[in-house]
Amino acid sequence: MFYIGCHLSSSKGFLNMAKEAVKLNANTFQFFTRNPRGGSAKSVDLEDIELFKQFAKENNFGKIVAHAPYTLNPCSADEKTREFALQVMTDDLKRMELIPNNYYNFHPGSHVKQGVDVGIDMIADLLNTVLSEDLTTTVLLETMAGKGTEIGRNFEEIKSIIDKTTLSDKLGVCLDTCHVSDAGYDIVNELDTVLEEFDSIIGLEKLKAVHLNDSKNELGARKDRHEKIGEGFLKIETFKNIINHPKLKNIPFLLETPNDLSGYAKEIALLQSLYEE
Repeated sequence: MFYIGCHLSSSKGFLNMAKEAVKLNANTFQFFTRNPRGGSAKSVDLEDIELFKQFAKENNFGKIVAHAPYTLNPCSADEKTREFALQVMTDDLKRMELIPNNYYNFHPGSHVKQGVDVGIDMIADLLNTVLSEDLTTTVLLETMAGKGTEIGRNFEEIKSIIDKTTLSDKLGVCLDTCHVSDAGYDIVNELDTVLEEFDSIIGLEKLKAVHLNDSKNELGARKDRHEKIGEGFLKIETFKNIINHPKLKNIPFLLETPNDLSGYAKEIALLQSLYEE
């Protein structure tokens, strides 16, 4: 099954996001749990959630992906920033359990000159605090481009976080195509090799979702600037190879390209035309 969607505004609730996705001919979507640059979250509407669950079932939706705010940084040098990360993720995961068995994605964070090892320990400490045995939500570590002091710029750093997390079965990975290319992984010419490396280091069973983004930057630029599909350095053929790769079947693909809804609709139609049943 080809699960394709994009990032939608959560301001009008889950049911409206799902209906918007269907209008775009999508069968999954991603949304921010709260203001991406702040900490506020709207109140929970239980009726809306129940209506969404029914609608998603009727329309054969795949797993949806919640995205943590960009300000969440569990390995910051600032204690208050780390406390904010703990509060937000604790609250977000509690809310996600109202729509069980879906995904919660976050950027691992920036160690701000404390060092990678210190940062990894802090991220694992957060996860060891918020994860529980009864959690149905899978928490996804996003692969990063490697700008500044970002953690998650290579598969080894992601693996180290997973290894230091006690309930590692509650963790997965979201691979971002722009980010991994900017980090130096050649998914244009060596997709099989990159996936083999991911499998040998992390394990492909941990790859739960893919962010489909072209890149404004050349391989290894470490800048993280998304581009529309086919208009950057990754090119359309790369995305055709990714969505049809036998090792990537049945996982959700989410667009985060610089688009409005009409632009997303065109990209979804393009990708669906490239998908081989």
